[in-house]
This record gives sequence, structure tokens and C-alpha cells, in this order.
Amino acid sequence: MKTSTRRTLIIVGVIVLVILAFVLAYELTRPTEIVFSGNENSFESMLASGQVQAIYIEGNYTVKIKRTGDNSFKYFVNVDSRVAFSDKLDEYKAAGYLDNVVVQYDDPSSGSLLSSIIVPIVLYALLFGVFYIIIRKSAGAQGQAMNFGKTKANQVRDIKVRFSDVAGAEEEKQELQEIVDFLKHPKKYTDIGARIPRGVLLVGPPGTGKTLFAKAVAGEANVPFFSISGSDFVEMFVGVGASRVRDLFEQAKKNMPCIIFIDEIDAVGRQRGAGLGGGNDEREQTLNQLLVQMDGFEASSSIIVMAATNRADILDPALMRPGRFDRQIYVNVPDVKGREEIFKVHSRNKPLASDVNFKSLARLTVGFTGADIENVLNESAILAARDNRKLITMKDISEAVNKVEAGPAKKSRLVTETDKRITAYHESGHAIIAKKLGNNTVHEVTIIPRGQAGGFTISLPANDDAYMTKQKLLDRITELLGGRAAEEIVIHDISTGASNDIQRASQIARKMVTEWGMSDSIGNMYLGASEEVFLGRDYQQQLNYSEEVAAKIDEEIKTIIDTQYQVALSILRENRDIMDAMVKALYEKETIYEDEIDALFGEENDNADSIFSSKVNRPDAHKSNGASSLDGVSETDIPKDPSDVE
Repeated sequence: MKTSTRRTLIIVGVIVLVILAFVLAYELTRPTEIVFSGNENSFESMLASGQVQAIYIEGNYTVKIKRTGDNSFKYFVNVDSRVAFSDKLDEYKAAGYLDNVVVQYDDPSSGSLLSSIIVPIVLYALLFGVFYIIIRKSAGAQGQAMNFGKTKANQVRDIKVRFSDVAGAEEEKQELQEIVDFLKHPKKYTDIGARIPRGVLLVGPPGTGKTLFAKAVAGEANVPFFSISGSDFVEMFVGVGASRVRDLFEQAKKNMPCIIFIDEIDAVGRQRGAGLGGGNDEREQTLNQLLVQMDGFEASSSIIVMAATNRADILDPALMRPGRFDRQIYVNVPDVKGREEIFKVHSRNKPLASDVNFKSLARLTVGFTGADIENVLNESAILAARDNRKLITMKDISEAVNKVEAGPAKKSRLVTETDKRITAYHESGHAIIAKKLGNNTVHEVTIIPRGQAGGFTISLPANDDAYMTKQKLLDRITELLGGRAAEEIVIHDISTGASNDIQRASQIARKMVTEWGMSDSIGNMYLGASEEVFLGRDYQQQLNYSEEVAAKIDEEIKTIIDTQYQVALSILRENRDIMDAMVKALYEKETIYEDEIDALFGEENDNADSIFSSKVNRPDAHKSNGASSLDGVSETDIPKDPSDVE
């Protein structure tokens, strides 16, 4: 129940209780009526028997009676008139009935002000107040119901965002620059017969800056910006969504030229007739109205509809056709150059130390979106402020990257000797295989727990390749299985620590066989399906291959996994001495970096862009607290034989 409704009910209840209290008090204090004469309890009988202490003549027709021993007038009798009763009193006085009786009169022209005026006025005022509140609330509810059809869009006229605030997407800027130019100079396009796109759909993963692009277009064009979420159109009341769409476009027409931005349009723009057990009528009515409004623009209309989604595959085809969302702009995850520019944009208002290298940070954050990079810089600023420092260092940003990817370091977690040994060899296995295969640069290896991981290895690709070859995928599977292989070689047992590695390796192998045509026995056949299933469209889809082919797929996946596992075992057996040396280094420092890893392989790190070279103040070596701390560990303290393990 809403707060306003609850408050109204409380007020009405209090008023009703006050009225009831007045009525009850009046009834309790009201005198009892008796007859004038005719029985033993009548007024004349009480007067004749000496039971009357006082009488009070009130008005023209009422006589109040106070019996002997009472403190108030508890009885009254109605008389024909005040004059007639006065004559009776003369008779009672002659008979001696009034010798000990006090007779009082009121002013018949004034009456009782309290009883005749004030009390009725108060009661009527209370009743009027109750009805007024009820009627007003009812009218407010009706008005609120009428406002359901009004749009919830936020209108902003002075957007401060510019294209200079958006980095890492130069092609997307160029596409949107045409929209800005049309809003500023529409005649240039209409004179040559060009039609500007009526709708622009921004498609891309979350955090890539779709909403920021829309704001930048409005800021560059200096036009009103109407922003609304797709979910704001749909309510529980039928017809509200369609009404809001109409109201939104009516307001936009009054503020032309302008931009309408619908964020997460897939909430209202999903394919019609795709609901399990029947479609959502309200959502489909809203979508129909949106289609009509977008297609009903005049040729000279200066309203641009922009929308953002990360699920363009489930949008209704009618929404995607030319004349509605004419242009689709894919906002991809930034490449290494784009990430470097994004770091520069988001660090404008942050004081950075001289050791911060944007090019190195761009290599360190492969796969990060603009939102991820902004979050990394914010976390690094928090780390610097926590240590009461005025500058953000490379150490802060590197720690923030690890924190965003894997969670905060659990330095106080109690790690047993057995778990520490397993983790050290497991991560060393990943690092050595990645180094030997040569596809990636091993940046960091740590056995400090973070999040759900007991340790992790960070390997960076040499460049951002758009395509992955079959050999690179096989090498990636080998690297993922390196931890499990190291456990088998050194410990002669396996642990649950490779669960996530096996899962990711199996996913790559399955896609190689079913989607990418990288199986010699299966060939160039597509046998897979999208992992993201849209129930209304894909619910009844079935596998289009036989059980025999399914068994063959499983066999091929197993063959790939087993083959690459043997490759991992072979590489680690050949480099057992390096693995033991790396484990020793991890025991001593718990985290080792690229130059130290290269030194273990007998290489010189000549990479000027190394994240932590010897010329850079790297983070201090961490030491765990508690029973797992192993200060001063020697090479002989690292058991190499399984009989030395608990």
C-alpha cells in the first residue's frame, strides 16, 4: 500500500473516532426523560414526595430536574410551554411543594450557545472534512491514473558530453557525425535529395559506451535530448505503454530538432508472437505504437530516434527495416589503441605519477570495455586515497586491474602448506606452457588468493587478433590444461583446482568441432547453436543431427582435450627444473612479474613496455599472514617427491 493512501486512511480513522467520541459523550451526559404526571416516577410525584432538590427551566419546553442527593440535573420533562409551567409553579408554591426547592430560569432568547451552535458546527465541520479528503484523494487517484499515459522520459537541453569525451571508437564517431551535421544543417541534405536515417540503433556489449555516444550526439548538435528506458513504457495497465509512446513523440515534435534515446530497447522491442503460451499483449501494443510513430514522420522531420541494445538478435524485424532503424552501428570492445585513448580520457581529472604508462596499461587490459577501464581508474584512486597519497601510481592501477578481474587479495586467508604447494605448481604449469608456446607474454604469476581463486596467471597476447587460428586455439587448450598437468607430474595426484580450466577448455574444443569446422572427421559442418536462447523463438528448435553424430562430436572433443593434455605433460616434463625454480620464487615472493619470469628462462627482458620492468617501482612482495607464511624458504624446503607431502 502506498504511503499517501495509508496516511489518508489514518486521517479518516482519527476523524471518525473523534465524531464517535462526541456522540458517546453526548449520550452519556444526556438527562433521562420522565413523564410530567400519571405514575410514581413522574415529575409531580417526585415533587410531592420531596425528592426534588432543584429545577431548571431551559428554553420554552424543557425542565431539568435535580433529585435530592444528585450533583447534576439527571432528569428532564417536556412541558407545553414556559408560561403554562410558570402558572403550575405558582400552584406548587401555594401547596408548599417548593419550600425546599431551588427554581432557576435561563434566558429564553439566547438558548444554550454550546449545545445549539458550537457542537453542531464542530460535528458538521468534521463530517465535511472527512468527505473533502475522500473526494480529493479520489480525484487525485483519477488524475494519477490519467497521468499513467504520460511519458517518463527525462528531457535535457544542455548536454555537456562531446565526442572528445568518447575514445576508442573513431569509426563510430564518423558514422554519428552525419547525424550531428544533419541536425545542424538539414537543408544541405534535403537540397540534394538525401534522407537522413530516422533511427540509429547502437549495438554492442555492455559497457562499450552506447549511452555515452547518444549523449555526445545531442551535445555536439546542441539539441534537446529525451532519454527513457525501454522498461518505462510497459506497465500493468493495458494501453499505458502505447499512450506513453504517443505522448513522447508529441513532446518531441514540439521541441524539434531533437533526439529521442531509448535505452535497452529490447525490453519493449522483442519479436512479436514470441512469448511462451501467448504473447504479451501490452508489450506488443507498445511496440506497434512505436512502429507507427517512427514510420509516421514527415520527410522534413528533425527527430532522430536513437536506441541501444546488446541483444539485437531478438528485436522485431519490423523495427529493423529501413524507414525505422535505418542504420545500425556496432560499438565493439576497444582494441589496444582504443584502450590507451580511453585511459587518457578517464584520467583527465586524476593526478597520476610519472611511472604510469598508458600503452602498457592498454596491453594489460585485454578485453576491457570503457566502463571497465573507468572502474579500474576509480579503484586505483581509492587505493591511493586509502594510503593517504596524492598521486596514483602504476602499482595502484595494476592492483586495481587484478581487483576488478579476480576480486580483492585475500592476504589474511589461512592457506595450508599442501594447498600452497598445489597452487604454486598449478600456476607454474600455466605460465611455463604459455611461455613455451610463445603466443602470449606471461605478465604475472601469483599464489595470493583472490575471490574464488587460490592463485592466477596473467598472460597477455602479443596483439589483438580479430581471428583465432586452429593452432592458437589448440595452444590455448594446452595452456588451460597446464595446471592439471603440473599437478599430475609433481604431486602424482589431481585436485579440484582445475575445474574452471577444464570447463573453458571443453567449451573451446566443442566450438572447434561444432561451430568452427576445425575437426578432420566432422569437417566443415555447423552443428552448434547459440548459447543465448530466446525462448519464444528457439524453444521448439531441436538438434539437427543424429545421435551417431552427437557421439562422434563427443569423441572428437575428447580427442582434442586428451591430445593437448599430453602436449602439456610433455612440455612440463622437459622444463621440470624451470617449474621447480618458479615454485621457489613464488614461495619467496608469492607474486612474480614478467622480468623475473623471463630470467627463469634465461632471457633478458628488453621490452620497454613491460608493465613492471626493473626501472619501475613494482609492488612490494606480499607475505601472507597466519600459518601459511613461509619466510626464508630454501630450495630444499620445496618438496619434489610426493612422499614429502602430507
